Amino acid sequence: MTLRALALTLFLAVAFTTGAAWAKPVQTDHVEAELIAERTAIEPGKPVHVGLRLKMDNEWHTYWRNPGDTGLPTTIAWKLPKGFAAGDIEWPAPHRIDIATLANYGYGNEIVLPVTLSTTAALKLGQAVPIKAHAEWLVCREQCIPGGADLELELRVMEKSDADPKWSALFAKAKQDQPRAADDWKWAAHKAQGADGRIDIVWSASSDTTPTKVQFFPIAEGVIEPAAAQKLYRLADGRLRLNLQLAKQAAVPASIDGVLTAASGLKVAGEDVRAVSMRANVGSSNILASGGTPIGSGVTYAAGAQGGAASLGFALILAVIGGLILNLMPCVFPVISLKVLGFAQQAHGRARVIRIHGLVFAGGVIASFVALAVIVLTLRESGQNIGWGFQLQSPVVITSLAILFFLLTLNVAGFFEVGTLIPGRVASMQPKNPYLNSFLSGVLAVVIASPCTAPFMGAALGYALSQPADEALAVFVALGFGMALPYLVLAWFPAWLKKLPKPGAWMVWLKQLLAIPLAATVIWLGWVLEQQSGADAFARLAFVLLLLGTVIWLMRGRQLRRSVQVALASLALVGAVVFAVPLFEDAPPAAVKSATAASDVWQPWSPQSVEKHLDAGHAVFVDFTAAWCVSCQANKKLVLERSDTIKMFNDRKVVLMRADWTRRDPEITAALAGFGRSGVPVYALYRPGKDTLVLPEILTDGILRDATKNL
Repeated sequence: MTLRALALTLFLAVAFTTGAAWAKPVQTDHVEAELIAERTAIEPGKPVHVGLRLKMDNEWHTYWRNPGDTGLPTTIAWKLPKGFAAGDIEWPAPHRIDIATLANYGYGNEIVLPVTLSTTAALKLGQAVPIKAHAEWLVCREQCIPGGADLELELRVMEKSDADPKWSALFAKAKQDQPRAADDWKWAAHKAQGADGRIDIVWSASSDTTPTKVQFFPIAEGVIEPAAAQKLYRLADGRLRLNLQLAKQAAVPASIDGVLTAASGLKVAGEDVRAVSMRANVGSSNILASGGTPIGSGVTYAAGAQGGAASLGFALILAVIGGLILNLMPCVFPVISLKVLGFAQQAHGRARVIRIHGLVFAGGVIASFVALAVIVLTLRESGQNIGWGFQLQSPVVITSLAILFFLLTLNVAGFFEVGTLIPGRVASMQPKNPYLNSFLSGVLAVVIASPCTAPFMGAALGYALSQPADEALAVFVALGFGMALPYLVLAWFPAWLKKLPKPGAWMVWLKQLLAIPLAATVIWLGWVLEQQSGADAFARLAFVLLLLGTVIWLMRGRQLRRSVQVALASLALVGAVVFAVPLFEDAPPAAVKSATAASDVWQPWSPQSVEKHLDAGHAVFVDFTAAWCVSCQANKKLVLERSDTIKMFNDRKVVLMRADWTRRDPEITAALAGFGRSGVPVYALYRPGKDTLVLPEILTDGILRDATKNL
């Protein structure tokens, strides 16, 4: 027997003993079709899960059971052995496919349409069972091509079967996309109040999470207008209301059933799901309360906007890149300047020590990101809806940071050394912890960086805060690693640092020069406090800093007797505390100054105002911003408030609104969550009859003009 014949004999023997499935794929125009089985064999009397596998060429798609505006659903006609019966197609939840002004419901890439076959107990072990079917489909891109094929799958009857490793992932994905029955949800449907041709679906879910990118797919054709906007609201009693457009010339149906999908926020029995099935009788009267707070609609993302991290792996990549870019954001410059000074001081030291300093700094950065994640997740779990940068929405934190950076400014500028203000015994503790400064530098870098959202970072954060705690923490660790990466590289290759001059007078000059960005940070924090709590708070902070500066001046001088210096310094310190106490009390909402009030061009944002302008046919551009967000302020000054930009918006009849998140605002937080984001800046262009367009975090004139040219 030849070697080839022996190999073939062994292969056939293994295939027989394992009950392997035999099928031959059929290639048609833009579709590869095949019958596949979830398991390798048939067990007598037990159901068999098989499916029609369709693999489409790139950008081509087939259709769901309700194809939407155009198209035809895929069909399967079975030819089965005696004693077998086929159930209906177990349709995975579809995706909305927009083509010009139409919307279709279907699938792209690769899909399996599962079907359960019942079998007979009379099957004999080792018997080969042929399963045949004729499938037909319509595959479309810009043109549509009908397709069909006669398909065959052969399975052997075995006492036990195993999952087929070749197809297990595809069947698992189909199962994951199956609409779940939400038995504990309460559904209702009614004609929308004051709106002809619209209908509301209202439900109370078992979880109070806010779903994002919600889409309803009706089972029956000709009931809902497929391409019309679907608007989601949170009612005052906590229920969700989805407002739908009835199909043209369609009467209000007696009942409505379908599939509700969301990118995140759907939970059934505590488990995250992509889709739920629903059915509700339509009420005969308008008994539901209309209105509610809009919490999301269709969303698309402009090029560069990093619209959504669809998986943990992708989110981790975005997080590392976003953390790396975060070092280039203006809010991080003051702390980076301190780290640059530290590297200059270490440049000609031992390589091992420099590397440890780099690792400790990275540890401070990563630990701080994890601490922020734990705080955010804990507060969210307790029912508080907060986002990235939440700590800077508090005047208490702003005041504390302003005082800290003021003291750092004086220290770096050479006005005092720590040892001149505290007892020598305490000051002498510092050498015992030589790496503490590096760790605290990492902590401080994250604290001051938290107002910024770098490119790629927004999508990663939005994904993290909608996922289980372990995945969220992994994304925050990746953010910290990305931010610390440049310093780890420098620390690991200290030879690069040796190109710097040896320590000398130039380092004193550099240290004092780096006090300038620290002083600028103090000014910025004072301005943020004024935006949050008014001019009185800013004046109080100025007096606190003045008195603290007086304390330092008195303690470092030798013009007076030591007892007099201590007495005067103590008096100034008491005065600073007295002035500071009111700053550590949250100002009432009435005292808060809105950063949007200074401009007649930009209207204050509210969900109701956006809805009103959209209903009138006007596009609305919303700047989700905050006074403490340096990236927001840079975009505002460099792009948004330029006269030619304002003229372009006016010429294209775009209404301008500003959503000020300087102080905590649950409506703005919910709106950001609807975009899959948890921080600012976010720039949203609401377009009548179209999905909302989210633009990149860093704006240019070209981005704005491209986004608004086809309104």
